[in-house]
Amino acid sequence: MTTLRLAIVGAGPAGIYAADILHKAERQFDVSIDLFEQLPAPYGLVRYGVAPDHPRIKGIINALKDVLDAGQIRLFGNVHYGRDITLNDLKKHYNAVIFSTGAIRDASLNIPGIDLEGSYGAADFVSWYDGHPDVPREWPLTARAVAVIGNGNVALDVARILAKHADDLLPTDIPANVYEGLAASPVTDVHMFGRRGPMQVKFTPLELRELGELNDVDVIVHEEDFDYDEASRAAIETNKQVLVIDRVFTQWRARETSAASRRLHLHFYARPIEVLGVGGAVTGFRYERTRPDGEGGVVATGEIREVPIQAIYRAVGYFGSPLDGIPFDETRGVVPNREGQVLDDNDEQVNGVYATGWIKRGPVGLIGHTKSDAMETIKNVVNDQANWWSPTHPEEQAIVDLLESRGIEYTNLGGWHNLDQHELALGEAAGRTRIKVVPRDEMVAVSRRS
Repeated sequence: MTTLRLAIVGAGPAGIYAADILHKAERQFDVSIDLFEQLPAPYGLVRYGVAPDHPRIKGIINALKDVLDAGQIRLFGNVHYGRDITLNDLKKHYNAVIFSTGAIRDASLNIPGIDLEGSYGAADFVSWYDGHPDVPREWPLTARAVAVIGNGNVALDVARILAKHADDLLPTDIPANVYEGLAASPVTDVHMFGRRGPMQVKFTPLELRELGELNDVDVIVHEEDFDYDEASRAAIETNKQVLVIDRVFTQWRARETSAASRRLHLHFYARPIEVLGVGGAVTGFRYERTRPDGEGGVVATGEIREVPIQAIYRAVGYFGSPLDGIPFDETRGVVPNREGQVLDDNDEQVNGVYATGWIKRGPVGLIGHTKSDAMETIKNVVNDQANWWSPTHPEEQAIVDLLESRGIEYTNLGGWHNLDQHELALGEAAGRTRIKVVPRDEMVAVSRRS
């Protein structure tokens, strides 16, 4: 029987779901799957893109762990595509490759002053507080007043982590350096700004409700933002999530503010105009007040406002990164494809190359949506035998020999188990569930320990 030797580049939910779906699919061939990951540990966005105080979302790791521990997929961590292995290498050892590398860069916000000192991308901050090994260990948390631009879940996470007291994060797997940085933060006020109204937000009711439960943090909303137009009222009546969001805001509007030491201000109908600065550093945020247009959108009012701040975070979306030798859409930040089949500049299918997850469709949808996305890609892989590569060295040992000949200190599934147990032990010693290991060299050393 024919065997499909498949490489998957990216060991986050998208890549792991794709491998699992292929193993369970009806097919006329055997499968042998190798999963390559740039980081020493698997799970991608779930480990390095979800706020540490969201254990319910991190529970997805349990399902992904079951897939890896089934023993049908080999994991090669700490292997950088485009440097440690190339597209030509994959063609020699596999019939096809699926790229599931996600989207980890910040989308741009093109307004004056966005490059001032004290202006940051939310994705970089998320990587820092999640202990990503490839970002600096320190973060400049010196501002007393901070702005967060965006009305999605990432903006909400960033604002919550900035406003939350560090001690309240100790039950999580927050790394030691992150705890120390947040504990020293002098922040008193965090301002969130969204261009549209409160009934057009992109975050989920659960995450919104959590804001109101923060210890020693007042959530402040402004009554002028709640003069609903017809489109907002219709959304409340027809969408259960919007209805719950409206109920949360209604409760907050009726609250008396306390004497909390920190405040989280939610501003709606605020279009970014400029980041203000003096001496090259952020000093304020200028925005234009908008108003609803009756159809779910907004129009300008010409009213300009300013808020004094010393730092600003843009959380206006993620953006994919180009892959060596693979077509890339620089406008959308994705690999051009048709239902997961990668396309060249002439919209012709590139043999043997597929995509799934955010690098395929862009950073939209929740983690769970990734599974249905992977099903579509796998369907085409299964039906595309005529377009597979013909590898010259398909034997499973060949890729191991290649990595070792190049001196690549790759990690495997047993290594991840070593690291997992090591982090749990660090946490237990400190009376916590887990403490993440952050430095890459330490992650690799623990993983490769006999």
